[in-house]
Amino acid sequence: MPATAAASTPATNDIADLIAYLDASPSPRHAVASTVARLTGFDQVDETAAWVDVPQRGYVVRGGAIVAWVIPDGAVATMPFRIAGAHTDSPCLRVKPRPDTNRVGWKQLGVEVYGGILNNTWLDRDLGVAGLLVATDGSTTLVDVGDPIARVPQLAVHLDRGVNDTGLVLDRQQHLTPVWGVGVSAPGDFARWIGEQAGLDDAPAWWELCLYDVQGAAVIGADQSMLASGRLDNLLSCWAATSAITAAAPSDHIAVIVLNDHEEVGSSTTTGAAGPLLEAVLTRLVASRGGSSDDFHRTTAGSMCLSADNAHGLHPNYPERHEPEHHPIINAGPALKVNSNQRYATSAETAAVFQRACEAAGVPWQVFVSRNNMPCGSTIGPITSTRLGIATADIGVPQLSMHSARELCGADDPAHLAHALTIFFD
Repeated sequence: MPATAAASTPATNDIADLIAYLDASPSPRHAVASTVARLTGFDQVDETAAWVDVPQRGYVVRGGAIVAWVIPDGAVATMPFRIAGAHTDSPCLRVKPRPDTNRVGWKQLGVEVYGGILNNTWLDRDLGVAGLLVATDGSTTLVDVGDPIARVPQLAVHLDRGVNDTGLVLDRQQHLTPVWGVGVSAPGDFARWIGEQAGLDDAPAWWELCLYDVQGAAVIGADQSMLASGRLDNLLSCWAATSAITAAAPSDHIAVIVLNDHEEVGSSTTTGAAGPLLEAVLTRLVASRGGSSDDFHRTTAGSMCLSADNAHGLHPNYPERHEPEHHPIINAGPALKVNSNQRYATSAETAAVFQRACEAAGVPWQVFVSRNNMPCGSTIGPITSTRLGIATADIGVPQLSMHSARELCGADDPAHLAHALTIFFD
């Protein structure tokens, strides 16, 4: 069933731009900023303003989420949408509001586990900190301290002799607290320090801060065939969607990308896929062209969405964990993700649309289905399609080490996905 078209070779600038995007996006807010920096020729639209004379190429930012669109000339009120969706957040350690703690001569940072991390992958890594700072007057500042300022040290094997035989068990509260200095810290020390790093006159009142591995994204392998990085799930898809919409030239539909936040914790927020952001933007785009409520429903009925979120590639050390006939291979193209129990939103009709886009783009494609005895994850796809009634397919680049602090995918596949999404828009 996979396409027989030869795989296209991604241009060097594709992978270089993806690496730059990954390294510049250590938090959802930074991912949005990285996306905006690539939206050349797009105008930002204020959600609180009246939408009159909406730009043909525009975008809306809300927190760690962004929606961008390209409207062709002469678009009528009922012109359908073609949507590519992804999410800006990744599992990580987040700094608590009162993080200053001390234990036996070490300064430690109180952190909260965000999403379903692989606990052990956060051990013995040099960690930076990045995210949003909020002052007492409500003003906001992005901060990114890329120097290694913290570390979660693992217990030495001499003090845990059975660890290699019985496995490593970590208590999220006790064993994942990083050290960030020696001595004793006082309440407010971290707030003052992070304020200084951001160039603020005073310590911030609040923040949304992620710890992250400061090792940058890199093409690896003797044959340069792999890409290793933090946050591949799901910044890779955000990059591909952004690349596609900047190149889009639709004629009979409106191209849209939505990069939601909070997918890793259920999506039920104002910036998550279960929230109102995408519906509000699409409604106002229809209304700005003189459309009615009925026109909006006519539009969504004829629309299509591709939910892009990475898939589980076949693992060479654990092949028994994969369904034998539906295991995606690294560098063999993006995968259509199918689940009869609707954990993915792909239908036979929407799968055919994505297949045609891949074949027209000259890129290979694959199919992913989970084993019957292996729980299946989910994405923004079923949430978006349920909320809006838009036909949807779930797709994604195969990867290993999903939810690790450092993940792995093929070096060819990101460009494959971007090219397929571009054809989907065009």
